[in-house]
Amino acid sequence: MTPEGIVAIGAVALLFGLVAFIGFSNFNAVIALQQRADKAWANIDVALKQRHDMLPNLVAAVRGVMAYEQDVLTAVTEARAAYAPTDPVPAQAAVSDQTSAALRSLFAVVERYPDLKSGTNVLELQGEIERIEGVIADRRELYNDQVYRYNTKIRTIPTNLLAWIFTWTPRDFFKAEAADTVKPDVELTRA
Repeated sequence: MTPEGIVAIGAVALLFGLVAFIGFSNFNAVIALQQRADKAWANIDVALKQRHDMLPNLVAAVRGVMAYEQDVLTAVTEARAAYAPTDPVPAQAAVSDQTSAALRSLFAVVERYPDLKSGTNVLELQGEIERIEGVIADRRELYNDQVYRYNTKIRTIPTNLLAWIFTWTPRDFFKAEAADTVKPDVELTRA
């Protein structure tokens, strides 16, 4: 074999090694991003479950006093019933937004009932649910950041070639519904 042939084989081997290194490192980076997004979603799911489990206690604590606001209680109960942890992210996000809106309406009504506002059980439940709502918002932000990183990675060169080979698709963000950005208007009337 001639020296030029050895150099050519060496160059091809070096090029192959470089391509393999770039491919493996990008593959591993995408897998790490997938795992981070899955972990972030699991953290949201835990908080959603905690909120879901607390809703019956809150509804039970306010049901007797809020006889005239059954529609608000019904909205919270229906939102709780719609929770399905096996649904895809967009469906769970929609249910989460529906639950948050129902809770905001309920808390606005609770503020207008002195008997409820002074009840320690209701105050404790309200405080805990508000804390969980904050946790969900923080975890939603973290999840969306991980999804952004993953989606960006699989759309950039050369990782987009791997995404095509392995059929990696962009993930959905946990978006707030348009109705979730509007402050609820609660009007109380007694019959």
